[in-house]
Amino acid sequence: MSASLTAFAYLIASVCFIMALRGLSSPKTARMGNIYGISGMVIAILTTLTLPSVTSFGTIALGIAIGGALGAIIALKIAMTALPQLVAAFHSLVGLAAVFVAGAAFFSPEAYGIGTVGDIKIASLIEMSIGTAIGAITFTGSIIAFGKLQGILPGKPLVFRGQHMVNLGLGIALILCVIWLTIAQSDTAFWVIVAISLVLGVLIIVPIGGADMPVVVSMLNSYSGWAAAGIGFTLANPALIIVGALVGSSGAILSYVMCKGMNRSFFNVILGGFGGETATPGMEDLGDRTVRQGAAEDAAFIMEQATKVIIIPGYGMAVAQAQHALAEMAQVLEEKGVDVRYAIHPVAGRMPGHMNVLLAEASVPYDVVFELDEINSDFSSTDVAFVIGANDITNPAAKTDKSSPIYGMPVLNVEESGTVLFIKRSLASGYAGVDNPLFYEDNTMMLFADAKKMCEDIVKALKGGGH
Repeated sequence: MSASLTAFAYLIASVCFIMALRGLSSPKTARMGNIYGISGMVIAILTTLTLPSVTSFGTIALGIAIGGALGAIIALKIAMTALPQLVAAFHSLVGLAAVFVAGAAFFSPEAYGIGTVGDIKIASLIEMSIGTAIGAITFTGSIIAFGKLQGILPGKPLVFRGQHMVNLGLGIALILCVIWLTIAQSDTAFWVIVAISLVLGVLIIVPIGGADMPVVVSMLNSYSGWAAAGIGFTLANPALIIVGALVGSSGAILSYVMCKGMNRSFFNVILGGFGGETATPGMEDLGDRTVRQGAAEDAAFIMEQATKVIIIPGYGMAVAQAQHALAEMAQVLEEKGVDVRYAIHPVAGRMPGHMNVLLAEASVPYDVVFELDEINSDFSSTDVAFVIGANDITNPAAKTDKSSPIYGMPVLNVEESGTVLFIKRSLASGYAGVDNPLFYEDNTMMLFADAKKMCEDIVKALKGGGH
């Protein structure tokens, strides 16, 4: 394939990736977005295979077969609740790939047309240094994020005295090593860059608590994109540069959106994350506070008497895989003449869009699913707010308690509803480790149970009940 045709094919692939991002911006177009992304990747791979410098077709075919098989197995077996940690794991592989490619380019520059050993172009050295550093940070940082999300590592922040100064010192040392590599083109300098970056990736993520993990995953997504873009410059591959820039910028924007949804700055997250493992308070820990408990029959009676019901799903719904039972409950209520809608907080679950995907999986119509800004003013005229497995995103302390770590975070105004039905397994706090005063309000009824089981029991009660 001629150089002009190669450039044109890469351009088409890049356009497909742009269309993929556009499609993934909405659940309605997400499927087509995935198709665009797959198409762009197929075009990019086939175009790369036609390059004159590519000769190891057997090795490439073996790699594609192994990677494709693993990807297919993971896609078939992965649960929706495990998607955040899956994304983190995949980010680690992107970072590691960037390190490997940079290493190959540094030790065999002739194969990439960037010079000879000991005489590599300065620009290429800078590009591969940056790509190596970002890739190594992404690799170890993503592994730590995966461990925290999966529960392998403790979710609470791990901090020690002088932590920020250590990170600052390592950052300065990393910059000096990049300068060292650029001047001396030393093998030792390259490996020191890799080592410092690997350590820095761990130290950046361990002090961040479970409540901020969604932002971290998004941030690492951005890092992996910039690492790919840096290596794209080294390889003079326009598709890799464009795709890396797309991933990097979209990840950065997503991190901003999530920080805004939690009323936290990006630097606030990186320099001192909050939330993690919390104790589960029992009834004996409540002092003079009491909660009003109810059963499925109580919830069914209250909702079938209502005119308007707003459902607020959270990560507890995802863990219980309760979306199908919830959708059936909503359908039964609608058949009884109840207006049912869904309210989605930007950080419900562990990733933006997590709840939307789960509801779409249960065939919930898109036109009854609303974002926080669209529906928050409607709670005051709503009879019932049905909270299923959510916590921090409904905590009114975010609006009233200036000492609370979530103060200022936009939350759903569920307490303004006539009645709040709250499904939770216990009175445990959410990821932020903050107690929710909503549990103890007079208009709140707690439904202590598995979310799926409770929804199924409510459906039975509705179908066996009155009108």
